[in-house]
Amino acid sequence: MKKYKQPLTLILVFILFCAGVFLFTRNSETLSEYAERTPEIAYAAPAEAEAVPSAENDLESATSNQETETAMEDRVTYQPDFYYESLSDSIKKRITGLSYKEDCTIPYEDLRYVRVLYTNFNGGTSTGEIICNQAIAQDLVEIFYELYQAEYQIESIRLIDEYNADDLLSMEDNNTSCFNYRTVEGTTKLSKHAQGLAIDINPFFNPYITYENGREKVSPADSEAYADRSKPFAYKIDENDLCYKLFTEHGFAWGGHWNSCKDYQHFQKNP
Repeated sequence: MKKYKQPLTLILVFILFCAGVFLFTRNSETLSEYAERTPEIAYAAPAEAEAVPSAENDLESATSNQETETAMEDRVTYQPDFYYESLSDSIKKRITGLSYKEDCTIPYEDLRYVRVLYTNFNGGTSTGEIICNQAIAQDLVEIFYELYQAEYQIESIRLIDEYNADDLLSMEDNNTSCFNYRTVEGTTKLSKHAQGLAIDINPFFNPYITYENGREKVSPADSEAYADRSKPFAYKIDENDLCYKLFTEHGFAWGGHWNSCKDYQHFQKNP
């Protein structure tokens, strides 16, 4: 029996080796062989990928929903996403006690809520909110529409109430804003902002400069580098700037033309 044991073992090993080779070869078929064996899978049309909504579509959807749910009866739409309307109860609640102070002499009815789109500093599209006097509401939607079409960059357009109605905080954040019932800095005189007839654009790069006893004071803080208007830099408003051209074409005065002080961010209009 022993003389047959070694040959039988060799035969068994050979059979196992052949089986392994067969399985390996079968599992290592070429793409052509796979296609011939399973044509219903290999030649099936690729499934269409599920569409992913873009940021622009999200914006359009949000805009549509907002206009459907919250539009005031007197809304005036200049272009899609560029409109103004009287203040809703929710907007009044947001501003009362902040930009709309207890001693405010401007009736709510004289103010308008303005909504615009703008090109932000990243080159994308953002939504801006402005509260202004009804006398300049049409001007603002027209101007900001032209700025948006030209991809003019603005860092932020938010209600100043988001800064606790603190003008300095808003300027330091380079925020563009309009209505704020306040006095001119350092005086007891009401600002044009108090009437919603003035707007500040990219204020950090276009500071407010006063002169006291021969000393220059630049506001907001840390914007001193932009006080020298002879230097070239981004976001500078001067007479060659599109923002300047549009506002002055609409009858606004520019603070950069003032003599006793310079307010390069500031545009105001007398109704």
